[in-house]
Amino acid sequence: MSLIDLPIALCRMLVPGQTTFDLSGKVALVTGGGDGIGRQTATQLADKGASVVVVDRDETAAKDVVATLGEHRALAIGADVTDRTAMRIAVEQAVGRFGRLDLVVANAGITPPAGTLRGADPQHFDAVLNVNVTGVLNTVLPAVDHLISSRGHIVVVASCAAFCPPVGGAAYMISKAATEQLSRAFRLELAPHGVSVTTCYYGIVETELTRNALDSDELGAQLNSMLPGPLRRRITATEAASALLSGVEHRSSSVMSPGAWWPVSALRGILTPLMDLYLVDDRRVHELLRKLETTCLPSTPEDAS
Repeated sequence: MSLIDLPIALCRMLVPGQTTFDLSGKVALVTGGGDGIGRQTATQLADKGASVVVVDRDETAAKDVVATLGEHRALAIGADVTDRTAMRIAVEQAVGRFGRLDLVVANAGITPPAGTLRGADPQHFDAVLNVNVTGVLNTVLPAVDHLISSRGHIVVVASCAAFCPPVGGAAYMISKAATEQLSRAFRLELAPHGVSVTTCYYGIVETELTRNALDSDELGAQLNSMLPGPLRRRITATEAASALLSGVEHRSSSVMSPGAWWPVSALRGILTPLMDLYLVDDRRVHELLRKLETTCLPSTPEDAS
C-alpha cells in the first residue's frame, strides 16, 4: 500500500462502500485503444471477461484489436477524443450495443517534440492540451450518467510527468498536471453517486512514442539521462495495463508504475522546490534548453548566464 492510499484505506474502514470491482460481465470503453497501453488494456479486459469498446482515432487500428478479441464481445469505434460530438456518439453506440457501461478508461494522449515554450509551435501546445486534458473531459462526461446507473468506475491516465520539472517538455507536463486535477475533481464530485476513479501515473512506458522521443532524438536522450537511474526504468505496455486493471479491481484512487516513483510523488511538496532551486542554476540544463530553442527558433539571441 502506498503512502497516498493509506489515509484513503482508513476512510474506507470507517465508511462502508464498494471496494472491489469484478470485471467479469462488465462493459468497458477504452480510448486510444488501437495501440500501446490502450490495446493491452483492452486485451486484458477481455481476458477478464469484460466486453470492450475500443475507441481510437485510427479506426483500422481499433478494428484490428477487435478482430483479436472477437466481435461478439468487442466493438471498434473510430473517434477523436477532441471531438465532443463524436465521443458522445461513441458512448451512445457502446450502450446501444451492450446495454450498459461500467468502466471508462480515458487513455488517449499525445506528446509534442522536445522543445521550450518560447520556441515551440503554439499549435503543438494547443493540440497537447486538447487531447490530454479536454479529450479526457470529452470522454468521461457523456458516460457519467451511465456510470452512475451501474455504480461504475473511471480511469484517467495521467503521468509521473505531472510532478516532474518541466524541462524540455513543458506542454506535456502541464497537460498531465491538469489531467491529474481533472481526475481528482471527478473522484470527489462523483463519489456521492457511487462512482469511483483511479488516476494512473506511469513513468517511462516502452512504446514507439517513447523510442522516438527518448532514443532516436538526441536532445530527448539527453533529457532522459538526467533522470536518476531507478526513474529511467521502463515498463512495457503490458505491465502498464496490468497495473491499471489492478487499480480498477480494487477501486484504488491511484496507481503508479514503476514503484520507484512513489516516494517522488509522496514527497513532491518538499522535492519540487528543491529540484527547481537546483535546476535553475544547472549549466547542463541551461545548455540543453538553448539547444532546444535553436532547433525551434530561426535565431536565438544570446542570453546572460
